[in-house]
Amino acid sequence: MTTTQTVPGAPRTQGAAALAHVEGDGTRRRVLELVATEGPVTAGRLAEVLGLTQAAVRRHLAGLEHDGTIMVHDGGTGAGRARRGRPARHYVVSTAGQAELGDHDGELATQAMRFLRRTGGDEAVEAFATERNDAVVRRYAPRLTATDPQERAAQLADLLAADGYASSVRPVVGPLVPTVQLCQGHCPVQHAAEDFPELCEAEARAFSELLGTHVQRLATLAGGAHACVTNIPLTPPTPAGRSGGTQEGSR
Repeated sequence: MTTTQTVPGAPRTQGAAALAHVEGDGTRRRVLELVATEGPVTAGRLAEVLGLTQAAVRRHLAGLEHDGTIMVHDGGTGAGRARRGRPARHYVVSTAGQAELGDHDGELATQAMRFLRRTGGDEAVEAFATERNDAVVRRYAPRLTATDPQERAAQLADLLAADGYASSVRPVVGPLVPTVQLCQGHCPVQHAAEDFPELCEAEARAFSELLGTHVQRLATLAGGAHACVTNIPLTPPTPAGRSGGTQEGSR
């Protein structure tokens, strides 16, 4: 019987190299998705979530930053310090990274919306946006079973994450009324929403209806922010369809 031995220091076979390439691509994608969900986020936090060393995570971050898919967030978060007292670098997904996370139908969707506006006017666009988010309400509402406002917001974030919105819920420190923020690090319809804010406005109304409380949209990806951010006061929810309305902030 003939056995094959691997000589220490010998080049890896083509198959082993291909496997390492695939694994590297998979981790790179996971890092990018986590930056979208958690951002602004540090290498330390990513390493904690992924179960990797900070050195390994930083290699992926350096590659993503070099490719232009992530960037250092220039708005201080006040969280975390690096060694020797330097501020920790917090990363967010860039516009190019949003395109990589998304599908390739964004331009088609925008063209369809433009056609709808030309042929049906603003009323047709508004009706489409409302109908689209009414369908979301019907699909999500039976799955929002929590009565605690924060747990209900977390359930909504999980549903949105499953639909590709890279969403999370984060507490807000300071306001008199306890509040959380629903953050969406990716939006599958961002490209269309840049020209049609009706989509963002209808989404905020859907959140208000689903959570049974007033919500305030603070920022959107379509408006140039690194995430869509919605303020949600932690007040007991009312039944879907009897919400207190919404207040739109910046796009």
